[in-house]
Amino acid sequence: MDNFYLDEGSPIVMTVVIILLLIFLISVFLRFVPIGLWVTAYFSGAKVSIGDLIGMRLRRVKPAYIVNPLIKATKAGVPITTDQLEAHFLAGGDVNQVVDALIAAQRANIDLEFEQAAAIDLAGRNVFEAVQVSVNPKVIETPVIAGVAMDGIEVKAKAKVTVRANIERLVGGAGEETIIARVGEGIVTTVGSASTHSIVLENPDSISQTILRKGLDSGTAFEILSIDIADVDVGRNIGAKL
Repeated sequence: MDNFYLDEGSPIVMTVVIILLLIFLISVFLRFVPIGLWVTAYFSGAKVSIGDLIGMRLRRVKPAYIVNPLIKATKAGVPITTDQLEAHFLAGGDVNQVVDALIAAQRANIDLEFEQAAAIDLAGRNVFEAVQVSVNPKVIETPVIAGVAMDGIEVKAKAKVTVRANIERLVGGAGEETIIARVGEGIVTTVGSASTHSIVLENPDSISQTILRKGLDSGTAFEILSIDIADVDVGRNIGAKL
């Protein structure tokens, strides 16, 4: 019986080689391009092409970091592109946080553009938290601050400052520490200008009124809504000690 022999140029060998080559190319393509992510984006209405996914891979950007936020924004009705998200990601920004902030701002009818949100994020501020504070004001509590009235009696006061984030001033605006420092300065000034400590004790609202007239939120990332004196106590007799 003759031996069954196939030379290298026979059609069967060529067919097997082509099939193996196709399998290899398809496996490499599927590993390089996340087809499942593209299918999810397609049925979610997000505009992402196979070329976009390949470009992300070549730019060493993980497609899921871009496509998933894009899907979220598309479903929420926020107009945004892959180029914007990818540029922000390559700049070192938090894409998910920016998208969440844009969605929250849209729901709250706050005018916030992508470029502005990206700038706030790159400035190191939590843009999503800023939108939340803009909708739901935040209370900043100061430490106990001591001032001395003209009669030499020390008065200790603690204030609660209700603030709302000012989106327009988040980039370059001062933070909570500045608000606390300015409120403390206002408390010391108000107590120090009182002729007796009993006047401050009888009218603690005079402290908040004086502070509010100073416009303490100027140059900060917040808008002060109210200043409430939470506690007022009598301290030492500094005049007698001196």
